[in-house]
Amino acid sequence: MIRINLLPHREERRKTLRQQFFVLAGLVAVLAGVVWFVGFTYIENQIETQAEKNAFLKSEISVLDKQIEEIKALKEQTDIMLARKRVIESLQANRSETVHLFNELATQIPPGVFLRSIKQENQKITLVGYAQSSARVSTLMQNLDASPVLERPLLVEIKAAQVGKQRMNEFTLAIHITRQTNDAPPKKPAVGAGKPGAKP
Repeated sequence: MIRINLLPHREERRKTLRQQFFVLAGLVAVLAGVVWFVGFTYIENQIETQAEKNAFLKSEISVLDKQIEEIKALKEQTDIMLARKRVIESLQANRSETVHLFNELATQIPPGVFLRSIKQENQKITLVGYAQSSARVSTLMQNLDASPVLERPLLVEIKAAQVGKQRMNEFTLAIHITRQTNDAPPKKPAVGAGKPGAKP
């Protein structure tokens, strides 16, 4: 009977399988390293790209902030210029206001009424004067109320006073002036108007 020793063949096969296993494990390790390297490189590239985008956005935001500051400065300058323009327009529109006021008072004061003082604060005007009677003060208030330049007459005070040898009524009257928009004098006449100082 022939005997065959299979032990060397089995050892050779085991050695071959062991080598194949190590080779396969090495290949898997190399493949895993390549995958890790590719993934790491991709993530690093993504991070760098995002960092560049963030830096770009920051620079653009900085530029926009500067532009916003410039716009605010321009707006402030525009507001200042508009305020100056309004002041100039107001001065131009009302430069003849005093002339209109005195012309209108001279037109509206009825006979028997004399003014002692005129005081203006903004649009409010305070008249202090003398009248021969309280009825003439009432006529003056009616004339002022009908005036296109003056409005809202208000009698503050009226009292008896001695002017020379005449007994008069001293009055204090408050009125408001209407802002004029042109230099043309008012043309609307007042009822019962006369020259100041005229006798009835």
